[in-house]
Amino acid sequence: MTEAADQLPDDLASAHAMILAERAARREAEAVAARAQAVNSHSDALIARLRLEIEKLKRDIHGSRSERKARLLEQMELQLEELEADASQDELAAEIAARSSTVKTFERKRPSRKPFPEHLPRERVVIAAPQSCPCCGSAKLSKLGEDITETLEVIPRQWKVIQTVREKFSCRECEKIAQPPAPFHVTPRGFAGPNLLAMILFEKFGQHQPLNRQSERYAREGIDLSLSTLADQVGACAAILKPLHRLIEAHVLSAERLHGDDTTVPILARGKTETGRIWTYVRDDRPFGGTSPPATLYYASRDRRQEHPERHLKTFTGILQADAYGGYNPLFKSERASGPLTQALCWAHSRRKFFVLADIATNAKRGKNATPISPVALEAVRRIDALFDIERDIKGLSVNERLQRRHKDSRPLIDELEAWLRGERGKLSRSSPVTEPIDYMLKRWDGFTSFLSDGRICLTNNAAERALRGFALGRKSWLFAGSDRGADRAAFMATMIMTAKLNDIDPQAWLADVLSNIADMPVTRLEELLPWNWSPPTAAAHEAA
Repeated sequence: MTEAADQLPDDLASAHAMILAERAARREAEAVAARAQAVNSHSDALIARLRLEIEKLKRDIHGSRSERKARLLEQMELQLEELEADASQDELAAEIAARSSTVKTFERKRPSRKPFPEHLPRERVVIAAPQSCPCCGSAKLSKLGEDITETLEVIPRQWKVIQTVREKFSCRECEKIAQPPAPFHVTPRGFAGPNLLAMILFEKFGQHQPLNRQSERYAREGIDLSLSTLADQVGACAAILKPLHRLIEAHVLSAERLHGDDTTVPILARGKTETGRIWTYVRDDRPFGGTSPPATLYYASRDRRQEHPERHLKTFTGILQADAYGGYNPLFKSERASGPLTQALCWAHSRRKFFVLADIATNAKRGKNATPISPVALEAVRRIDALFDIERDIKGLSVNERLQRRHKDSRPLIDELEAWLRGERGKLSRSSPVTEPIDYMLKRWDGFTSFLSDGRICLTNNAAERALRGFALGRKSWLFAGSDRGADRAAFMATMIMTAKLNDIDPQAWLADVLSNIADMPVTRLEELLPWNWSPPTAAAHEAA
């Protein structure tokens, strides 16, 4: 039996018609396949988006139940980003394929878009109306209304040179010459305006873009700003902002309670890099209903000796929330000159030690190399999580309200946990993996339970860990600090930028306004420029400037 494909026509016209029919069938098949691919990609993206929303809702309702939760959400957002891009690409491909076929075009159902912000300027572009009716040709047309389509657009960065003219006048009586003073520049005989300086500072210390990369980007835009020129501006800005930094420092160190922590930062040395440290001290009274504005203070050092926190907190008296680093111990001794600090340890650190031994999901990925899940560690995590549930409920309440709730609900759980830990410890050998986290807690039990006697104390030191996250991410970009003074400058500028962020202020806009006004601001009014006292300039003020 001869197949239809072998039955070729004898005449040219029939062959031509067959080729056209085959091409049409191929286009139909390609359009169907493209539409199917678009539907599948859309479904995958929709499923990923719904899963992400479910996980976020779970976290909002129940709180973070594991150490992997934040990282899991980041991974899901990255996955959704790729799937959404795939779905849009496949949708466009299906639309192009459907143009030359009878297959119905596929259109994705997207979530409703929020309207564009009202503060954005609107540029009205009117399409020319028809001069006559396209149906009958009559010129008697009357306007019924209009439809407006809004498109979000961005104007590329514009550079401009501001010429400040200072006219000279001579007096016909005394022949003296009068002239207005020259405009203020951060650097002597400087050239950079405050907005440019703020952008350079924020890009370097807020977005972790080294000056050499900034210089290359400006060069592509036609502006030649060398690395040394940019560095000169950065150093001058650090000098002019010192008075404001001192006010933030005084505000942080006058707190009733501080979060303290540190992280590594490579510092360039002769022929190598040394592992230096960035220390942070965070004032945030919002968890116990405090009205003082939050602020963050950073310091840098070349090592982790205990003399550094002693020097940083020399004038501080109050509560220090931190991990169990031994360098803090002299601060809690009674013979301290300004009085001992109250120690408050972080339950998140202790929970993490148990969680490593009870992480079922991670252990399952190890396969044959998996270690047995510790039932003791699993039970410890469950008991600690019950304390975190109470803390989430009392966040933002007053000191007395928090203390009453802790005496009622948390203290019985703490007493049961201590008795249970001591009982389990007596059954374990020294070689047991869970012995270490149990001893870590029991040897420092007073520091862990201090939150039961003071409503200002939090259960975790997460505020300090969040403050150091930028350095942990940024050091992958800038690799190392060029010197001790470079590390100090990074800590100095991080204090300014992170304090602005904590107060929900745009750091770049704030720095630009501060650099514009700090030279003319009397010392007695300098506090007006602090982030929590600052308000963005109005549009009229911008136009006047």
